[in-house]
Amino acid sequence: MKKILNNKTTRTNLVTYLVVIVAFIVMQAANSAGMLGSSMKGLLVPICVYISLAVSLNLLVGICGELSLGHAGFMGIGAFSGIIIAALLKDAVSNDFLRLLLAMLCGGVFAGIVGFLIGVPVLRLRGDYLAIVTLAFGEIMKNIIGNLYAGTDSEGFHIAVSTTKMKLAAGGKYIVSGPLGATGIQKLATFTMGFLLVLFTLFIVQNLINSKEGRAIRAVRDNRIAAESVGINVTAFRMKAFVVSAFLAGMAGALFGLNYSSVTAPKFNFNTSINILVFVVLGGMGNILGSVISAAVLYVLPEAMRGLQDYRMILYAVVLIVVMLFTWSPKVKEFTSVIGAKVTGVFKKKEAGTNE
Repeated sequence: MKKILNNKTTRTNLVTYLVVIVAFIVMQAANSAGMLGSSMKGLLVPICVYISLAVSLNLLVGICGELSLGHAGFMGIGAFSGIIIAALLKDAVSNDFLRLLLAMLCGGVFAGIVGFLIGVPVLRLRGDYLAIVTLAFGEIMKNIIGNLYAGTDSEGFHIAVSTTKMKLAAGGKYIVSGPLGATGIQKLATFTMGFLLVLFTLFIVQNLINSKEGRAIRAVRDNRIAAESVGINVTAFRMKAFVVSAFLAGMAGALFGLNYSSVTAPKFNFNTSINILVFVVLGGMGNILGSVISAAVLYVLPEAMRGLQDYRMILYAVVLIVVMLFTWSPKVKEFTSVIGAKVTGVFKKKEAGTNE
């Protein structure tokens, strides 16, 4: 047990879980005590969603070293497929928690399948080319979803990309109505499910990173030629990271979609992908705990500055610039490394004294 706790990676993983669990307990206690306003309550689920999105993108960008700008596309796939599945299961599954869980799993599976299909041709590219293609994918998915129609009638379930190709019988009901998006959604999302999604995302990503496959993925990131020379299938490991990232983004998207009464395709545009990437970069490439903290803080920050009205987004941009300069400053990195070494030294001295 002592050997496990002395492992730096294990300690970091445990600290990440501990931070998330403590934050959940504190927010639940504050909510029960009536200390949270209505606006803050409305942010709880989206915060969990964006934490999961940031962690899943960090797997692809920070660990695998591939720049993707289409994460919102997978989020949109998960959102609308989750909404459709939840609506279709309304009569068959009466338990809201179970229906939400099934919708999220289906959203993740659909996003993962699309991720695999897109990854086959796309992952042959690298660098700027991959970024441009994934950006195009995200915009294509946004436009496809914006023209999607889905509904049910006496003859069953129907889906099409044009109203001229799909006419519902009398008494039928649209689930998704093209540019109008999905309306009349039963809001199934809960903060508890968001918390469980964050834990699940952390479990999948951290276990993958610390596994044999994770070491191979990092080897591909650090030196592709050297990795190929020792027999690592570069394309296969990049595909694994891409699909896992898409699957987790789809689950987060389903939770996001089922948190609102109506959802439209523009919510999953290029700006959303950039916001998620900002969370990853500011939290630190490959730093999972950093992604958790930055996603939570930066998502809440604009809402916290809402009282400043017209100046809040300007101040938000200034905060991003300052944090970026501060985070990546060599002097700051040297200072934090010195502090970390001193703290580690103190614990080692205490452990040595205890052993004696």
